Amino acid sequence: MADTRSDALALEIDASVSSHTGENDKKEPFETVIEYDSAADYPDGGFRAWLIVAGTIAGNAATFGYVNAWGVFQSFYEENLLKDVTPSNIAWIGSIQYSLVLMPGLITGRLFDLGYFKIPYLAASILLVVFTLLVAQCTQYWQFILCQGIATGLMCGTIFGPTLSVVGHWFHRRRGLALGLSAVGSSIGGTVFPIATHKLIPLVGFQWTMRILALLLACCLGFANLALARRLPPKNVEGGLFNLQAFKNPIYTVYCMSSFMAFLGLYTVLTYIDVSAATFGVSPDFSFYLVAIANGCSLFGRIASGFAADKFGPLNIVIPMTLASAGLTFAWPYARTQSHLIVIAVIYGVVSGAYIGVFTLPLLTMGGVADVGRRAGMAFSIAALGALAGPPISGAINTATGGFTAVGYYAGGTIILSVMLMIITRQLTLRRLWGKV
Repeated sequence: MADTRSDALALEIDASVSSHTGENDKKEPFETVIEYDSAADYPDGGFRAWLIVAGTIAGNAATFGYVNAWGVFQSFYEENLLKDVTPSNIAWIGSIQYSLVLMPGLITGRLFDLGYFKIPYLAASILLVVFTLLVAQCTQYWQFILCQGIATGLMCGTIFGPTLSVVGHWFHRRRGLALGLSAVGSSIGGTVFPIATHKLIPLVGFQWTMRILALLLACCLGFANLALARRLPPKNVEGGLFNLQAFKNPIYTVYCMSSFMAFLGLYTVLTYIDVSAATFGVSPDFSFYLVAIANGCSLFGRIASGFAADKFGPLNIVIPMTLASAGLTFAWPYARTQSHLIVIAVIYGVVSGAYIGVFTLPLLTMGGVADVGRRAGMAFSIAALGALAGPPISGAINTATGGFTAVGYYAGGTIILSVMLMIITRQLTLRRLWGKV
């Protein structure tokens, strides 16, 4: 529930802005004036605001963190439950998950702007636990597609979607730090879930492993539901669910294209690094740890990028970190010993974590806070298409070529294209060589 005094002040400021502009209902989609709140009125700290961050950490651990553990499931399914299915087809389960974590943002973001948050969030939390329990009963490929791919992905997306908007309600000056800390949840979940999965399956079997994971999800999501809340009053900004007028702004359009290209290649290493390690003779008892190492090290990239983004600007941070991700993706197929693969996992985790932690931040500055849910949701949905197609394309290239060298070239190339588009976004925004953006 929003604080009454904050709501009243926000509405007063909105009225004041309207009286000065005379066009309250005819604002351009990307007018940078804050529409119904003053920058000075954001809490930017305090117990309640940091509790919001803690809630988003828990929610991200149960969604993006859980999905980031897919590499362990990919390896397990190839060797056991789905060994008659090609690796490329198995990868569709994970890629559907990845994409659906982002795609429902189009709907959840719009609902958030209109004031609907608590009920969809709670319903999705309950259903995510239920579908995780149902995965334990799956035995055929189509069942895994439905339960672990589509259903689990949709519920994760419904939970993850409003995260950016909630943080945007409580932070302004320290927004980069808040989002960077929120993204730590993905690292925690991406470290805990793969290790737990790998260790539990030999001890209690696949079915009980999924039941234990469901319990962990229930604990994280229970806390998130108690901690998270809107602060500002709802507002129905013109444009409907999918505001095509937003794409008249070239900055927003180019940035959405860059996100699509990034996700087309970014998850390839996380999906196949343990599989590639096994083909190079690394012990299967160790290779699964590579996913956990990468996810664990991404924690440092997420936190550091949040601090740095507030000081230097998010695009100034995310561009070099994404370029480094591309370089490591090119290098990954040539890392054929355990020690080399550990180095790749550690550094890739840090630099890719920096991208995941900060890539949403520029979206907050591309318009008013009243429309942040829809604006972010549209960008997430476009990025989701890249996450959907990327890993299966990489799997198909691997099958066709019999190795991962061409896979690295493909995935690294798409990330390079993303960097080029981000540079264009930066120049369109800044219109000079140096500056904070």
